[in-house]
Amino acid sequence: MSAVFDTLTGNLMVPTILFFVLGLLAAFVRSDLSIPEGAAKFMSLYLLLAIGFKGGHSLAEHGLRSELVMAILAGLVLSLLIPFLAFLLLRIMTRLDAMNAAAVAGHYGSISIVTFVAASSLLELSGIAFDGYMVAVAASMEVPAILSALWIASRHSGDSSTGTIPARELFANGSVLLLTGAFVIGAVTQDRGMEMIAPFVVTPFVGILCLFLLDMGLSAGRSLAANRHMLNAGLFSFGLVMPITGAMLGWALGSAIGLQTGSLFLLMVLAASASYIAVPAAMRIALPKAESGIYLTLSLGVTFPFNITVGLPLYLWLAGFGA
Repeated sequence: MSAVFDTLTGNLMVPTILFFVLGLLAAFVRSDLSIPEGAAKFMSLYLLLAIGFKGGHSLAEHGLRSELVMAILAGLVLSLLIPFLAFLLLRIMTRLDAMNAAAVAGHYGSISIVTFVAASSLLELSGIAFDGYMVAVAASMEVPAILSALWIASRHSGDSSTGTIPARELFANGSVLLLTGAFVIGAVTQDRGMEMIAPFVVTPFVGILCLFLLDMGLSAGRSLAANRHMLNAGLFSFGLVMPITGAMLGWALGSAIGLQTGSLFLLMVLAASASYIAVPAAMRIALPKAESGIYLTLSLGVTFPFNITVGLPLYLWLAGFGA
């Protein structure tokens, strides 16, 4: 047991996670620490570009293999099915109506790209290899969960106001577009492209990620403090139980298709994370009567901090048993 604890503690004691914790603490003590909005936007764009480009370059190095197709199919299955499980758990654990439960469920079937980036950084800091094509898996998991959530809402809520989302809103999301575009550019330009921009996408990556996670810690802490009145025991418990449940589904499916430790860990992280950018925007259009304070507080204020501080070290340790 002490060896397990030492492993988890070692994975936790990295700058990226600790800067997130610092942001949380600053928010809880009501510090005036802040990151300018423009700087935060730049950092998010930088991280998406860097992780996408490096993933594409890695794919070009190792070639297009059947493992990529299997991993993307696994991601699609998880993204489609997790909302149904999340909806069932919400109906059992909470008193949410069908409309709000469907909206929340969609967030948990989709992904948090920031959690994915933090997980990739943890692997790099730990010296654990992973497949670059996992970036493509992350991009493929953004939309299916939204479709599942809308189907659940239309089937169970009986609300005629349940809307549809224009195709542009689903497939032209800025985060997904930049991530996949950078991935393609990295794959096309290969070693020559990496040589040209390595000083930009490699050297400053961890430092910028630390600043970005500091800002995310501030945002998560302040969101939790401002909306804590919306969290009863059932909802809070769901925000902790669901990521672990998703991670175990990712572990089972990833192990079945033969993913190695690093890639298995990333699939677990994708299955465990909850969207707080793309899906909220979609839900505001399609399910306008759903309470945004509930699904944003759960995804950003509960699940995101749990995944960054406790989940990532736990999932990395568990991934060692499946690969």
